[in-house]
Amino acid sequence: MEEIQAKTGKFAMKYGLILGIVAVVFGIMLYTQDLHYQNDWPIVVINVVLSAGFMAFAIVQFKKANGGFISISEALKVGVGVALISSIIGLIYFGVMSNVLDPDFIRKSTEYRLQDAIANGTISQDQLDIQLKAAKDFAWIGYPIQLVIGLLFGLVVSLIVGLIVKKKKDQGI
Repeated sequence: MEEIQAKTGKFAMKYGLILGIVAVVFGIMLYTQDLHYQNDWPIVVINVVLSAGFMAFAIVQFKKANGGFISISEALKVGVGVALISSIIGLIYFGVMSNVLDPDFIRKSTEYRLQDAIANGTISQDQLDIQLKAAKDFAWIGYPIQLVIGLLFGLVVSLIVGLIVKKKKDQGI
């Protein structure tokens, strides 16, 4: 009797879509509260925990569907796949949000990042204008950087989870 093996791509797509949708909902929540240009630690921690949790959950679900067995390479495929799909969805949302919903996003985020220097007078208006122009000119670079960071994060999380939950078919119980 032939065993049906679970497909890593199916799990990556399913949980990547779910994570992407959850991330967009979280982003919309931040947007409605006018917090979307801030990158404070609580927001970062929530994003990291959500992402790592969904990746780990997807890997464990794949293991269950695969008869209780999973290799590290399968864990990596599932986790990095989840990271890829959710990162693409997140980048699409970010593009829509920063170019359509809030065209002043770059200015707001740059001013927020430099607010202490502006308040202390350590940055002049000319220097602020230079920073704003540079941020607008190089904003496109953020897209591939965000994608690479998402994939690297997915790789690390998948490797850690894979090492914890791996079980080869010849290992038995």
